[in-house]
Amino acid sequence: MSAALDEFCGSTFWNASLLNRPDPDLTVCVERTVLVWVPLGFLWLCAPWHLATLFKKKPPREPFSTLYICKQVLAGLLLLTAVAALALTLGEDYSPSSDSSAPKNPAVLYVNPVLFVVSWLLVMLVQEAVRRREKAVDSGSLFLFWLLQIICEIFPFQTLLREALNEEAIADLPRFCLFYIAFGLQLIALVLSAVADVPPHLKKVAKKNPEAGAAFLSRVTFNWFNWMVINGYKRPLVQEDMWELNEKDSTSYISQHFENIMRQELRKARSRLQKKLSKKRKSNLEPEQNGLAKGVSRDVLVMEETGEQAGMQKQKKKKEEKKANRSHYPTFWLVPTILKTFKWVLIESAVFKLLQDLLSFASPQLLKVMIAFTQNKDIHAWQGYLYAVLLLVVAILQSIFLQQYFQRCFVLGMQVRTAIMAAVYKKALVVSNDARKESTVGETVNLMSADAQRFNDVTNFIHLLWSCPLQIVLSIVFLWLELGPAVLAGLLVMVLMVPINGLLATKSKTYQMENMKLKDKRMKIMNEILNGIKILKLYAWESSFEAQVQDIREKELKVMRKFAYLSSVSIFIFSCAPALVSLATFAVFVSVSPDNILDAEKAFTSISLFNILRFPLAMLPMLISSMVQTAVSNKRLEKFLGREDLDTMAVHHDNSFKTAVSVNNGTFAWGSDADPALKNVSLEIKPGRLVAVVGAVGSGKSSLISALLGEMHNLSGSINIKGNVAYVPQQAWVQNATLKDNILFGSDLDEQRFQRVVEACALTPDLELLPGGVQTEIGEKGINLSGGQKQRVSLARAAYSSADLYLLDDPLSAVDSHVGKHLFERVIGPKGLLKDKTRILVTHGISFLPYVDEIVVLVDGIVSEVGSYSSLRASRGAFSEFLDTYAKEESNRSDSQRDSASDTEHMDIVPEGQDPQPDSPLEDVVAVTLRRENSLRHSQRHSQRNGSIRVRRSSTARSRKESDEAKKGQRLIEKEAMETGKVKFSVYLQYLRSMGWVYATTFIVVYFIQNVAFIGQNIWLSDWTNDAVEYPNGSTYPAHIRDMRIGVFGALGVVQGFLVFVGTLLLADGAICASRTLHARLLSNILRVPMLFFDTTPSGRVVNRFAKDMFTVDEMIPMSFRSWVLCLLGVLGTLFVICLATPLFTAIIVPIAVVYYFVQRFYVATSRQLRRLDSVSRSPIYSHFGETVSGLSVIRAYGHQDRFLERNKITIDDNLRSVYPWIVSNRWLAIRLEFLGNLVVFFSALFAVLSRDSLDSGMVGLSISYALNVTQTLNWLVRMTSELETNIVAVERVSEYTEIDNEAAWITNKRPPDDWPSQGKVRFEDYKVRYRPELELVLHGVTCDIDSTEKIGIVGRTGAGKSSLTNCLFRIIEAAEGRILIDGEDIATMGLHDLRSRLTIIPQDPVLFSGTLRMNLDPFEKFSDEEIWTVLQLAHLKEYVGSLAAGLQHEVAEGGENLSVGQRQLLCLARALLRKSKILILDEATAAVDLETDDLIQTTIRREFSHCTVLTIAHRINTILDSSRVMVLDAGKIVEFDSPSALLKKQGHFFALAKEAGITSIQYTAL
Repeated sequence: MSAALDEFCGSTFWNASLLNRPDPDLTVCVERTVLVWVPLGFLWLCAPWHLATLFKKKPPREPFSTLYICKQVLAGLLLLTAVAALALTLGEDYSPSSDSSAPKNPAVLYVNPVLFVVSWLLVMLVQEAVRRREKAVDSGSLFLFWLLQIICEIFPFQTLLREALNEEAIADLPRFCLFYIAFGLQLIALVLSAVADVPPHLKKVAKKNPEAGAAFLSRVTFNWFNWMVINGYKRPLVQEDMWELNEKDSTSYISQHFENIMRQELRKARSRLQKKLSKKRKSNLEPEQNGLAKGVSRDVLVMEETGEQAGMQKQKKKKEEKKANRSHYPTFWLVPTILKTFKWVLIESAVFKLLQDLLSFASPQLLKVMIAFTQNKDIHAWQGYLYAVLLLVVAILQSIFLQQYFQRCFVLGMQVRTAIMAAVYKKALVVSNDARKESTVGETVNLMSADAQRFNDVTNFIHLLWSCPLQIVLSIVFLWLELGPAVLAGLLVMVLMVPINGLLATKSKTYQMENMKLKDKRMKIMNEILNGIKILKLYAWESSFEAQVQDIREKELKVMRKFAYLSSVSIFIFSCAPALVSLATFAVFVSVSPDNILDAEKAFTSISLFNILRFPLAMLPMLISSMVQTAVSNKRLEKFLGREDLDTMAVHHDNSFKTAVSVNNGTFAWGSDADPALKNVSLEIKPGRLVAVVGAVGSGKSSLISALLGEMHNLSGSINIKGNVAYVPQQAWVQNATLKDNILFGSDLDEQRFQRVVEACALTPDLELLPGGVQTEIGEKGINLSGGQKQRVSLARAAYSSADLYLLDDPLSAVDSHVGKHLFERVIGPKGLLKDKTRILVTHGISFLPYVDEIVVLVDGIVSEVGSYSSLRASRGAFSEFLDTYAKEESNRSDSQRDSASDTEHMDIVPEGQDPQPDSPLEDVVAVTLRRENSLRHSQRHSQRNGSIRVRRSSTARSRKESDEAKKGQRLIEKEAMETGKVKFSVYLQYLRSMGWVYATTFIVVYFIQNVAFIGQNIWLSDWTNDAVEYPNGSTYPAHIRDMRIGVFGALGVVQGFLVFVGTLLLADGAICASRTLHARLLSNILRVPMLFFDTTPSGRVVNRFAKDMFTVDEMIPMSFRSWVLCLLGVLGTLFVICLATPLFTAIIVPIAVVYYFVQRFYVATSRQLRRLDSVSRSPIYSHFGETVSGLSVIRAYGHQDRFLERNKITIDDNLRSVYPWIVSNRWLAIRLEFLGNLVVFFSALFAVLSRDSLDSGMVGLSISYALNVTQTLNWLVRMTSELETNIVAVERVSEYTEIDNEAAWITNKRPPDDWPSQGKVRFEDYKVRYRPELELVLHGVTCDIDSTEKIGIVGRTGAGKSSLTNCLFRIIEAAEGRILIDGEDIATMGLHDLRSRLTIIPQDPVLFSGTLRMNLDPFEKFSDEEIWTVLQLAHLKEYVGSLAAGLQHEVAEGGENLSVGQRQLLCLARALLRKSKILILDEATAAVDLETDDLIQTTIRREFSHCTVLTIAHRINTILDSSRVMVLDAGKIVEFDSPSALLKKQGHFFALAKEAGITSIQYTAL
């Protein structure tokens, strides 16, 4: 081989002596062959792929860019140099002047120029191919070619220069010139190939998405992302800053691909399933045939009897078979679908991972030669420099491959999640009713959130499945080469760690479960406390509940401590592992034979190999557990996505029919195996008719509508509908959008038609009340509209859609009767908006029936009669029965309606469930409406995991403006403060303070000493390896030195582990201390804040502090704090060791630290904001999905599936627009930090070479092996810093609520006498009060005297200040002026608990807490059981409680759900009876208490409280006609105060109120 090359070059190919000198060089022949062919070979390998595009694609229309022209001109010039070189050779050999006898030029001088001519032509073609390729801005392969070319040309470059300098003359001038001209041109070409050539049509795209216009280098280093990072550093990023997605990352592109493949895979899976089932059926049939022969005779006898039964059995069997079939669903198709859809990304990332894995084993080998170099002083210095450079190059390549691999994998995870989410959404739109029944809305939403996320997480690390085993095998092989069988000892230790960790993991899982249970329990109580906070304050029960919560919290902390101790054991094992492994290996290695000497090469190479081995061993168990979880998700998704779809052909739309609707002999069921809900229905409805469908409850009216919509399972018969459909469901479905969008529902706006519809649907008065008119944003599930308003919006949507057929499923039941009448007249009826359309109206309202064209009567799913009102009336059939049943109800209803007709109009507009309660001051009517508005916004925002940021849509912002400018007091809910930017240092101090300084400092000191021990152990090792230099042959190595070396090394390792253990225990205790103090302060403060706070803060926000923020304080902060300290100490230790080995290194530290600091600050700011944007934009996906699932029938009826699919894609894309930058930001950071780390490695190697005379080999090995580890630690340090910063915000938010001003003290020095109030006299002196400092007065100077045992009734219209009066007695609101005296004591001077515990109130709404009955009556356990039973007897509850199995210990459900409203009210009465105080305030129940209970309560109060002063706030006048005096309030003043009879005679305010209630004389009450 060599001889052939020698001849080809005309000189020797290889001369080793050239390398064996201080200034090495390569032979000319190598430079002319190998170094020329390598880059050209690379170019020729890449060319075919480029040329393929050249022949496929037509050239773009755009003119050539300047850059392109420059590139082609350069290639042309290079071509000319190559031609010139060829001409030169030819000229020298064959020109007439040349000497024919002279030796000819060697072959190489012909071949090379020809090669170059071909190659430069090829380059020109490739550049044209790049221009033709769509969306290409440059070519990576060309850039790499130029780079290789330049690197290879550097050698001849210096050779030629040297020769010229040595001989001081240039031997071959023309070739010398040609070479340098070509070199210059190639350098320019390299620079140009690194610049992106963005064609004009891409420029616009690149503005919105810089990645599209990024050049190869920028893509590798993620430089294109700089703009986002800089922006994020300057100000918090918002959604508008997010770039457009690449097309291949967008939802529509991904879901399109995914679905195409999914269809094929599902088809295969279904056919597999069919085969399996048919096999099963065959095997089931065979045994039965054998069984028949024996039993025949007996069967004949029984035959006659069982004829009927057999029929039944057959049906049953069929049903069971169907059920079994349903439990079989197509399996094993989802994972193949994912693999096939994303196969190229998977292959690409696998290649990167493989390269990175192989490169990671190059570093230990380089370390080995590096140590050998320092040991052997004869080796030339240039080799050291070469190794240092190689270390750097390997590290940089490794970083680049690793980051590209991660980028691919994370984007793949994101794409898989997107594909699954889109598929689940699409499936949900077409899923059949059978399948829908099998999972609740919540479960379906879970598929989209949790299960899709699982897949996302697992695909991030999917390649570790093959990469981990590969790394383990390779490390063992290399270790075996170093140390021989001794490796097995270390390996054994590692393998033993795995089951121990597994054991600990399962144990800690049980603790986690226990902890979650306690958390749930605590949150349940907290929720109740917040919902019933007013009752707690009125009864002065706060301290009892505080104790309850603290009790649970203590249990929780106990479990947490156990958990922390367990995890510290596993941390101990994990941190001991490296020390133990190396100890075991080295000890065995030296002990096995005296010839084995541990020198620096062996020791440090092994250590860096063990470091590589640690990662896959730690990852494998984690990977396996997450695979198991994903398998569960896979099953759930396959089940959901593999279900059958709704039959779209159930309803035909054939427009040739004469009738608008025709049903022909149809039988319909809700599921394929359910009983039919409609039997043999035949209907013909002519166009333009109004048809009413009536029937008793459950007769199949709604089913008929569903059948017409095609939602039901068609068992037989057919349906045809002409034209399109509009549908109003029984339960109105409202979207979370503006009111306008809800009515338009995707149609275009026609202003006049819109106004007509709004007016006809009686929405005009509502629009005036809503803060933004038609632009008001309606909350999730329509939370800020009343039931009637929702129904009218739903009807307006149908009316606006101008369909051909209207299906109205009882839309008039949810609205009041007069509104119903209006709607019927203006919209549905013969003169309404829809008079020319076909309408099918399901109704219970008899009053409308005379006006309809036709009536269909349903009985038990069968059409019993059809006809007009009069004909059906006459026939005396099912219809007249129906009329009789409902006529009674109607009359009852209309009576009560007539009374309240005057106020219904306005009541309907105020949201239900928060009708302004008569106890609220005037402004509250507005405030209540606003409160709904705001709490709704908050509840939405709270559904997002990140409670600390609010993003508002512009429409709401606009609609808010007008209401904000209104009165100051109208804004009830304050906006939640959000922290942006850096966290103040004081917050960290606050956390450490609540940990206790002792814990905090000792923890850090212990960790510091551990780090010192770690460094000490490694220095000891490097010292140990130097023994090999002193005792070169092993036989002279004294055994006692060897044993001492092993002993100290082992001891230091154990000390480390022990210190880590102690440190972790200290931290665990400290963290639990911190959790305890923070929670206790938060809880006690929240219970002591004034009522006003709870009125202005949505409870969700407070709950969030106790749930999410406390969770972060409990679990996340200690973890991230520990990791942060460890990382920081690790980095400092590394730098220290390198400086110790090579003091020169200190000069480098400062610049590196500065760069590091800036990169980290930039990254943290951007990453934090991107995370927030991600979580904010994620919840709309789920809420939109939940909304879609609940409004499915409406969406399908209007045929708007595609619009919702689009909307879903847009929502997901919005989220991806912040997820993708977040992924890139991590890569951006990682590649920059890895470059820094690589520089640290390079400089530590470089300085080791520089100062090799003063260094021993052990130190070199130590400092470089340390440096090799620093990259990971640096990366972690930034991650941990950013995590710690994100988590510490929780402390800030918790402490924000511990600093709210409290109400007055619960107990003061001035305590009232024990029997106070003994008489029960109450006196108001010029009493004035306002709810908040900036509001008007609610009571304007009330002055009155109430004597002992008087019974006072307090009446007045809504907002007159009745309830404010009671609030003042309990000091829920404090006086502005004046005072209240009870038995001569000023109540403002005593403690709140003293005051509140001596008064008794029976509140409006009976609030109960979950717990035992006994706890609900007597939370402080002051009373004996006998006393409680007596009270229950008086409250008429004794029999009921006696009948319960648990008696007084009976558990009350949350909010008292398991008791009737009446029983709850009686329990409240029992509470009052137990208190036996002299003053009773009775806030009369507005809750729906039946008359019996009401009676019981009234009589008990009269009997038991005869000796007390009773103040009754009455809403029904007749309850207070027997009181001694009546106080009439109006606008916060007392206008009348006298006995009822006197007031009736006076004919003033009271008379007017009584008249409205139908009372004119006092006799009325004797009944």
